[in-house]
Amino acid sequence: MLTDYQRKVLRILYNYKGVRRVFPTLHELTVKTGKEKPDVMAALDVLVSEGYIQWDDKLNTANIVILEGWEREGEKPQIPKAPERLNGLRYWTDY
Repeated sequence: MLTDYQRKVLRILYNYKGVRRVFPTLHELTVKTGKEKPDVMAALDVLVSEGYIQWDDKLNTANIVILEGWEREGEKPQIPKAPERLNGLRYWTDY
């Protein structure tokens, strides 16, 4: 499961490539995420190890290949379903 920051970097890469037809530079990623270069590099390394992106040449972000643009369904945190409330509430919502 990806952290919020790793998911943010993945979505920035995906959307930036879709709009501008190129990947953002490392400097642009630091500006857009508000984090320093080591944090961005760590997030990119996790994305590579998890199989979301392929990045052979670590010197240039133009060589990134996105394998999956979204987090996998099985890895998303599940929101517990709320129990059904009082039966009296059903009167106001059903009629």
